[in-house]
Parts: sequence; structure tokens; C-alpha cells
Amino acid sequence: MKHTFRTAVLLSLGLLLSPALHAQQAARAAASGTTDDAKMQRFIDDLMRKMTLEEKIGQLNLITVGFDVTGPVVSKDVDVNIRKGAVGGVFNTYTPIAARKLQEMALRETRLHIPLMFGYDVIHGHRTIFPIPLGLSASWDMTAIERSARIAAEESAADGLHWVFSPMVDIARDPRWGRVAEGGGEDPYLGSQIARAMVRGYQGTDLTKNNTVMACLKHFALYGAAEAGRDYNTTDMSLARMYNEYLPPYKAAIEAGVGSVMSSFNEVNGIPATGNKWLLTDLLRQQWGFKGFVVTDYTAINEMVAHGVGNDAQVSAMALNAGADQDMVGEIFLKNVAQNLKDGTVKQEVIDLACRRILEGKYKLGLFKDPYRGVSEKRAKATLMKKEFLDDARDIARKSFVLLKNDKQTLPLKKAGTIALVGPLATRQRDLIGNWSGAGDWKQAISVEQGIRNVAGSAVKIVTAQGANFTDDQQMIDRLNAHGGELNVDKRSAEEMIQEAVKVAQSADVVVAVVGESQGMSGEAASRSDIGLPGPQLELLKALKKTGKPLVVVLMNGRPLTLSWENQNADAILETWFSGTQGGNAIADVLFGGYNPSGKLTATFPQSVGQIPLYYNHKSTGRPFNDQPLDKYKSRYLDITNEPLYPFGFGLSYTTFTYSKPELSTTTLSASGTLDVKVTVKNTGSYDGEEVAQLYIRDVVGSVTRPVRELKSFQKVLLKKGESRTLTFRLTPEDLKFYNNDLQFVAEPGDFQVFVGSNSRDTQEATFTLTGN
Repeated sequence: MKHTFRTAVLLSLGLLLSPALHAQQAARAAASGTTDDAKMQRFIDDLMRKMTLEEKIGQLNLITVGFDVTGPVVSKDVDVNIRKGAVGGVFNTYTPIAARKLQEMALRETRLHIPLMFGYDVIHGHRTIFPIPLGLSASWDMTAIERSARIAAEESAADGLHWVFSPMVDIARDPRWGRVAEGGGEDPYLGSQIARAMVRGYQGTDLTKNNTVMACLKHFALYGAAEAGRDYNTTDMSLARMYNEYLPPYKAAIEAGVGSVMSSFNEVNGIPATGNKWLLTDLLRQQWGFKGFVVTDYTAINEMVAHGVGNDAQVSAMALNAGADQDMVGEIFLKNVAQNLKDGTVKQEVIDLACRRILEGKYKLGLFKDPYRGVSEKRAKATLMKKEFLDDARDIARKSFVLLKNDKQTLPLKKAGTIALVGPLATRQRDLIGNWSGAGDWKQAISVEQGIRNVAGSAVKIVTAQGANFTDDQQMIDRLNAHGGELNVDKRSAEEMIQEAVKVAQSADVVVAVVGESQGMSGEAASRSDIGLPGPQLELLKALKKTGKPLVVVLMNGRPLTLSWENQNADAILETWFSGTQGGNAIADVLFGGYNPSGKLTATFPQSVGQIPLYYNHKSTGRPFNDQPLDKYKSRYLDITNEPLYPFGFGLSYTTFTYSKPELSTTTLSASGTLDVKVTVKNTGSYDGEEVAQLYIRDVVGSVTRPVRELKSFQKVLLKKGESRTLTFRLTPEDLKFYNNDLQFVAEPGDFQVFVGSNSRDTQEATFTLTGN
């Protein structure tokens, strides 16, 4: 049955690669050149003829090596394995000194002198840290996002790295899942644009250039759909949902030419992704045409035993046969593949193919010609955290901030008077660079307090108070500090800390409360069942509200939060995520009006955790709620509305924008035609500002039910105060396609609605019909 199912899916999709994908694959082939490809294959053929079985298996082994300021800390076993050619790559080692030491060992002391490949978790910057990916996505600025990846590539390459484990493009609709921080939010269209931008930024146009790095698409696949929002947990969904809602960003990265793919921890269709042949071979390679290599996530093959699909030897064979080429840290291949070959559970050609893919990756990076890729301490010193990069980090951070509320124009603040700066995040540096900040040095981050002093100058008096600890849950604090939380607990009582903050607030003209999560409260293995502000921080805000002073809440967090009280009571709320090395300066720029916030949410903020999963592009039920509170038999809650607190695409500005009704170039779109949607956007406020105009569609009647709205295009434009601009969005039948229950990629004739506006909720609409010819 499994074979029949897999074959049926392949047959149904084999002819369904889009014309755009065919064209992109052809372009990639033309760019690489058949001559270059043939040259690479001849080189690798010759090398592999010289390799022993053990050396081939060694290329499939990715190890982690710690290091200190003097270089890598190499254990005896690792030392021996590198020298005998039993290591293909290393991660967690960087800097010119450390990388060169290990590379010299491989080049000078192994039989065939095959270079090592160095990888690292460069997620949102290497040394210069940018906003977390969820924050980057809120910029809706593909140029800025690509620029952040380009800077990360230049710094990584100068620091001895060849390969980065990014971008993470998992669609996530459950903010309890901590790794929502690492992705681009809930929408497949926007996620696809971000995936392409990140791959372009990391890899450039020529991977052999020594200021590029190979990107690694992750986590393949469906990792963001973990049940209950609990990390590493089971996922399960229909193929139609998979193809329409979760797979598009992965596919976009493949189309952009990403060099490597990382398998995910979860299962797909009941089989762990790392051992899933349908996923790693049939879909990824045969249907999508991926030509790079697949690396597992950390010990993912070993963990297949706990999934319940076999012992070490069995899962070794299963993963390799499925299409996993390199084993991260677990050394399952190293210990089992030779015996798998003897047992007949793995064939020689499977081992050879995996080895070839790893060697091809090294060849494409130019490591056989220049294994050091020009790395030196001088180059690193000239590149890492240079002023140009820091300036860009500040600007990109500003673009990521989302203004959630601004009553009575509380913001921007005046550069005068007294500001009470309170909250556990007001003066801290550690949390600004967020989780997965890798080689970033939090001690070089600009705190909010320092940023305000830098921007406001001496004209503003700043009085500070911590006001609260992050949490009063000691068990939580212990867990966070066990993994680099750096949380120092104030021994005063909560009441004493609040009293101090209230006294400070009473002496000020305005209160800026910087609250949220510590960096360790989101990210990997950081799922939370309660995503509101921790109790002591909420109590602090309630006390500050009672002072009657204008209350500005500055949020730092790695996920959507439940903020109903805050939304009702704060005068202004600015979402800043974890904004990176220049975070404090960027936050101050926005608070004082040096930059007008333009970010828009890419993940829905619920009113209550009980609404989760909550996302804008949901389906309609047969009994949709009609906003009549006494109408019982509808899809609704008794205690709250169905609506989110802040919808997808939402974000305010210091100015205001109005939209005209969309005008369509035609109300009938043919199968080979185009339709232009025009809308005039006017800046009706008192500040110059950027607006993200968003276009959504709804397929009114389908052979299968369709979402109530789907993002299909957006434009970010700068409008001076009083300026109007007419924007044109072009739709084609390709934009209307979806996978039906036969997994055919089709655009079905019928009626469509098109919506244009400032977010997924506040739009104006028009209608058109797609014809069958």
C-alpha cells in the first residue's frame, strides 16, 4: 500500500511542475553550465575511485567541536576520526584560528586531503545581530531581509564558515511553539518571498566567491505544525493542506537554488521526516528537482528509535535509503552503514550517491581549489561588525517594529521633560540579540536606556526602575539560567519593586515600560502554554496605569502574545521583538519620531490562548458566526469573540492612510489573460510614512473548500504627508491556482473576490470571474 500511495502521488504531480519552476530550473542549469557540471563530475568521479568505503562513510559524518579563545577543543576520538577521513564536516567551530587549525588537520594528515566543510547556526546575523526572523518578516521589506542575510554571509565567511543553517521557513500558526520566533509567520505567500530573499542574500550569484555561504533550508518539512505547540511533537495533516499551506516556502527556496536542506524532527504521514523516502526523495528530488544535499537535524536519526521505527541499525539504513546524506552529530552512519552494506539493507550505490552529494557541495563552495577561502584574522577584523553593517542593522531593526496602539498621538515622544523608563528589559543588553544569536556578543548590544540617551540627548531626563522580575516562577528562572538565561533575580519583594517604579513614574511626564519575554522564553525547546506577559510584569503595568501618567509599552518577545489588558489600558504599544545589536538605538529612533514605524504583523495575535491555532487564511464553516451574540448554534466561543486581538498584516503608523475602492481592468479574466487591480493610497496624516498595501483574494466556490482570504501580493511604498499614489497589482490565473484533492495544481473557473487594504481585516473589495478559456 505504501508503494502504491507514493507512486500515485508521484504520478499525480509529475506533470504539475509550474512553468515558472521549469524556467527557474533551466536558468539554474544554464547558470552552472554543462561544462562546469561535467568538470565537477569528472573531478568527483576520480576522487571517489580512490576512496575506501570508510572514507565515503566519513563524508556523511557531521560533528560538533567546541573551542575556546586559543582554538578548537578537539577530543581524542574526534582527532582520530578527522585524521582517518571519518569526518565530512564540522559545526560550532568558527574564527580564522579555529577553522584553520581543523582544516589543516584534514588537508595535511588525511590520506586524500579532502577539505572539511564548516557550518553554524547563523539565524539572524553572525556577529552583527539583526532582529529575529519573525521580526524581520514584519518589515515586509525583501530588500532589507536580503541585505541582512548578505551581511551575515560576509561576516560568516570572514570568520571561517562555509555553510549556515538558515533560512527556517516553517509555516507556524501556533504561538505556543517557541520556534515561531525563527520563521516568517503564518502565510505561505509571504513566507515564500522571504525564503527566496534569504537564499539570495546568503548564496549570492556565485558560491565559489569567498564572501558567500551555502544556505540550508529548514526544517523539511511541516515542523511548524507541531501539535499543541510543543517542540519536537507529532504533526499530521492532509496532503492538500500540506501542498497548499505548508510546502510553498520550502519549494520557493528550492527554486531559488538553495544548496542544502535540513530534515525536521517531526513525522510526516506517520514516518519520521529524516527517514521518509517520499519526503526526501520523491518530493524533494524527483518532483522539485533539488540537486543539493540533505543534512539531518541534531541527532535526528538516533531519535527515530524513540519514534518507534527500529533500532540503531534499522534507522541508519532507513535514513540513508530515504535520502538523508549527512548525519548531524549522532554518528549513526559512522557506526552502522558498513554493517548495513554487509547485511544488504543498504546498497553501495546509495552510499556513493550520498557521498557524491556532500563532495559536490564542497566543490560548489570552491573548497577543493581554496580550502581556506581567503580566511585570515586581518580579513575578519576588517569585516566583523564594521560600521556599515551596524548602520544597516539599526535601519533594518526600525523597519521590523510594529506599532500596535497609539491613542491621542502619545508617540512620538518629545525630546524634553522627564521619562520614567521602567521594566525588566529597560536596561538589559542580553535579551536584545534574542535566541539563536549564535556568535553574537550581547555585551555589544545597545540597551533601550542607552539608545534613548544616544537619541534624546541631554534635553531629556531619564529616571529608571526595574519594577519587576521577569517572572516569579523560580522553576522557570532555573530552567532559563541553566541554558544561558543570564537572569539576575532582584531579592526585593514584588511590592517593593512596584512601589519604586510608581514613585519614579510619578516624577515623570511619561512612562516607558519595557516588558516581555527574556530571550530564552522563546526559541527551540521554549514552548509556553501561557503566552501572556508573566504575572509580575502585568502587575507592574497595572500599578503604572493607576499613576495616570501616559503609559507607553515597549514589547520584546519572540512570539505573538495575548495582550488584552495591555491593549485596553496602555496609551501606546510598540512591538520590537528581539531587535539585535543595534536594538536600543532603533527603538529610540522610533520612540522619538526619527523613524515612523511601518512594520506589519506576519503572525496573528490572539485575544486568548484558547483561540489557538488562529490564523487569517482559515476556512469557513457551514455555520459561520454572524456577530449575533444570542445566535447559539454557530461556530463561536461563549466567552469571547472569534476575532484576533491584532490580525495578520496589522500595524499602525504615526500618520494615517486612506485607500480608494479597488478598480479592476476587467471583470472577466481569461485562462491566458491578466487582470490589473488599481488602488489609490493617500497619506492623510502629518508625517511622511511607509505603508504596506496588501492584496488578498477569495475563491468563492471551489471543488474543495477554499480559505476566506489568501495574500497574493503586497507593495511597500513611502508617501510624504498629503501625497497620493496609485498602485497597480497584476493578477494572472497562475495566482489563482491551488492543489485540489487529486493534487492537481489548477485554477478553477468561477467567481473571485479581491480585497485591498492595510491588513487582512481592513480592506475594500471588488469581484471578477475567471473563465475557462
